[in-house]
Amino acid sequence: MTDHLYIFKRFERFWHWAQALLIIAMLLTGFEIHGSYHLAGFQRAVGIHTFAAWALITLWVFAIFWHFTTGEWRQYIPTLKNVDTMFRYYVLGIFTGAPHPYRVTQLKKHNPLQRLSYLGIKLFINPLIWASGLGLLYYQAWRDSATFGLDLAAVALLHSVMAFAMLIFLIVHVYLTTTGHTPLAHIRAMITGYEEVED
Repeated sequence: MTDHLYIFKRFERFWHWAQALLIIAMLLTGFEIHGSYHLAGFQRAVGIHTFAAWALITLWVFAIFWHFTTGEWRQYIPTLKNVDTMFRYYVLGIFTGAPHPYRVTQLKKHNPLQRLSYLGIKLFINPLIWASGLGLLYYQAWRDSATFGLDLAAVALLHSVMAFAMLIFLIVHVYLTTTGHTPLAHIRAMITGYEEVED
């Protein structure tokens, strides 16, 4: 028997999909700026990249406000309890038909491994990608001060490494969305807000 639980609120879904689109836009334009390929042209890619970055910063400000005013920030409190169980499920159990070891609820949307992953994104990748991105954007303002002994090449390298880290997260995230009881179940939940939960 399957229950339909309303897990993801309207703003949460908007924030998720808008964030995804902006991150994909920045990845595509960022790799063009880096010279990986030529599609929109360097100047247009820089413009789109910069616009998407400021739009994402604005979205994150609203998202942080929403998370704290609604109490949803508690969903991201990390725990090591059952992390090993989740890891074994994703590495082996998912391929042997083992039952999912975590049951989603309205108060606990994310399993322990997701919580740790999101914590790493929010405390490590996001701050470094934004600090290095702003450092590149405002290079003229700090280049003569040799802030922290960094030069343009070091800041650009850090930004590129964090972009690859974000790309890896995105690929893994998209793959894991297909691991529900049907390949589109988790994606459907992020569109409708309703997660199908087995009793």
